[in-house]
Amino acid sequence: MTSPSDPIEGLNGNGQAGRYYGRGIPYLPIDGYPGKLIAIEGTDGVGRSTQIQLLREWLEVKGYGVIETGWTRSPLMQPTIEIAKSSNTLNKLTFVLLYATDFADRLEKEIIPALKAGFVVLSDRYIFTALARAGVRGVDRQWLRNVYGFAIAPHLVFYLNIDVKTLIGRVLESRGMDFWESGMDLKLGDDIYDSFRAYQLKLLREYQSMADSSNQRRNPASPR
Repeated sequence: MTSPSDPIEGLNGNGQAGRYYGRGIPYLPIDGYPGKLIAIEGTDGVGRSTQIQLLREWLEVKGYGVIETGWTRSPLMQPTIEIAKSSNTLNKLTFVLLYATDFADRLEKEIIPALKAGFVVLSDRYIFTALARAGVRGVDRQWLRNVYGFAIAPHLVFYLNIDVKTLIGRVLESRGMDFWESGMDLKLGDDIYDSFRAYQLKLLREYQSMADSSNQRRNPASPR
């Protein structure tokens, strides 16, 4: 498929890559799968979709088979999550479990089969988004790690970094601020703008802390 010198062939992450973080899925052993899992992380508005498209094009030119997956794209859970979020009344436990179910469905039906078949899987956000959002909401971190113990450690994680001032400008120019993206459930400000700024500052700190502790590759957000 590619030469041994190709950089994708040499991806081994931090030694845990391609293995379950925790107990995993008992009926799905995964050791030795030839595919690679690459996650692109960062808050909304940093340009993940742009970077994924560029990376996909590069990989396909190199001769790799590529599939994409992303947060809340499970056909089973996407409608349920959209309905639950529309009420603006989700509690933090339900919030975590809905997203964990979405991820579990995609992991079993999309990610693991693709890795087994030798594909490169590009994930638009990964469990780090779930950990960051739940961490900001005060969910116990050990409980979160146990919940997501079935996740596979990626071979490579790109974290797209952005400052909150630039982020606010991008969001206002595009789709505007919504309830959950602004952390309105946390009552962090007098209005949606103040809440968005306070929430995103907390969220960015969570992302940056995980990027430091898990050897993620930091990259600036895509230019606009």
